[in-house]
Amino acid sequence: MGKRPGQCYRECDRPPYTRKRYIHRRPASKITSFDMGNTGGDFKAKLSLIGLERCQIRHQALEAARVASNRYMVRNVGRQNYHLRIRVKPYHYLRENKMITGAGADRIQDGMRLAFGKVIGLAARIKPRQPIISISCDNSFIKKARNALRRAAPKLPTPCKIVFDKVDAKLKKSMGYGL
Repeated sequence: MGKRPGQCYRECDRPPYTRKRYIHRRPASKITSFDMGNTGGDFKAKLSLIGLERCQIRHQALEAARVASNRYMVRNVGRQNYHLRIRVKPYHYLRENKMITGAGADRIQDGMRLAFGKVIGLAARIKPRQPIISISCDNSFIKKARNALRRAAPKLPTPCKIVFDKVDAKLKKSMGYGL
């Protein structure tokens, strides 16, 4: 059987579980790198993708958003002209109590209530208006950075918004964003 859909783990319905004492096989995080591009560069503009709702983001979704935005920035801007950072870390262990389904199961199985289950993955818990991905770049590449964050937003299970963290007031006004 394949993985359950991400909507099964989107809600923060249980307390966070980060204890490693009772977990014997810890899954490795799918996120290969949290910092991409020119990490030591001094850039004038900084844009962030923020989540608007409280939710859990699986590590597969974070990796998909990272790949989409990083690929767009590398192709259109070049590796030395930006710094992309994943701002959340997947610390929460997702557990699943597997049930028998299919042709062999004659009746619906109830299972034990509040069973511990086996660890199937990791997730990052975010609060409303918390930054998820940030891109720093020069003023000439702001539109490309916005497009990169726009490509990453559908991969995440929460509605997202792009905000300016650091940008010149004149440039912001000329782009039509006001102050």
